[in-house]
Amino acid sequence: MVQRNRNYRGYVILAVIFAAFTVVAFAVPFRRGAVFYLSYVFTAVACAVQLYVFSLAFRRGEGVRSKFYGFPIARLGVWYLGIQLVLGLLCMALGAFVPVWLALVLQVLLLAAAAVGVVAADAMREEVVRQDRKLEKDVAAMRALQSKAAALAGRGSGSPAADALAQLAEDLRYSDPVSAPALEETERELAACIDRLEQALAAGDGESVRALCARAGAVLAERNRLCKLHKNH
Repeated sequence: MVQRNRNYRGYVILAVIFAAFTVVAFAVPFRRGAVFYLSYVFTAVACAVQLYVFSLAFRRGEGVRSKFYGFPIARLGVWYLGIQLVLGLLCMALGAFVPVWLALVLQVLLLAAAAVGVVAADAMREEVVRQDRKLEKDVAAMRALQSKAAALAGRGSGSPAADALAQLAEDLRYSDPVSAPALEETERELAACIDRLEQALAAGDGESVRALCARAGAVLAERNRLCKLHKNH
């Protein structure tokens, strides 16, 4: 419903702009020649193009991030319409002096530049969204381990192994969260340590908790080393 209302408002604004342009174009005594009608048609096209540009920028079913990245596309469309309005009225006003070929070339070039800009901006938006989604997927495993370790540190705050749990949670918190195929085995081992640590804490086995914290810390240190090597290559 919200999207439909926004679309409706956009249609109303475009209709008002086109109506105002039409009134100015035919109320002012411009010379009604080929340049005049050419400029009128190109401006009408610019208004119609906005419908496509805005639907492309804010596609239905897209996430909030994708729609946010759609604003540059919409901005390009608005700039195109604004420049075309000015150029169209200028050509109409100077219709007696501007040759038809010049008016045609200028407005075709403006339309082409807008089309290229919109396509390029949309391609860039898709790549940025793809990279964002990949990053979210890549950090999901480590974020889950960080959250689990923090919860275990909270549960064991009064136990003899509280310091070890807190240190492990802190080390995980400041470790690089981005996973990679080369880190999968180490991360599986780290996850297994955290699972066994949870069981030991539930059983009240302080010695095992400390030993598992040390083991998890060593595995995490190895993961961090491999992570740095992976980034360097």
